[in-house]
Amino acid sequence: MNEKKKKDEPTIAPGMDDKEELMQDATEHEIKEGEYTSVTTLSWDEVDPS
Repeated sequence: MNEKKKKDEPTIAPGMDDKEELMQDATEHEIKEGEYTSVTTLSWDEVDPS
């Protein structure tokens, strides 16, 4: 069971700065070759209703 759980967890390569890497735009070559991923950022904006 523990072995299967490890496989299902998302991972990031060691040394990768995830925020910087995800915010980096794809190059023209990457777009042309289809080697890019669309990234959507979800931000919870909570306002105090007082």
